[in-house]
Amino acid sequence: MKAWIKNNYLYLLGAFFGAIAGYLYWQEIGCLSGTCSITSKPLNSTLYGTLMGASLFGLFKKEQTTKTT
Repeated sequence: MKAWIKNNYLYLLGAFFGAIAGYLYWQEIGCLSGTCSITSKPLNSTLYGTLMGASLFGLFKKEQTTKTT
């Protein structure tokens, strides 16, 4: 389990910060009319932020290459 966390820490960190950002976006801006599919509910906004944060932080992960001879 420790090896998996160590290997994917950027995804987990991005998901954490994305979830916080998504919730804060819903709380501060949101959608008052309820017609916005992402920002009308806090769960939708938080999950979307989680996905976007993990995707964004995952861009900075360096892939390990194996040396073949």
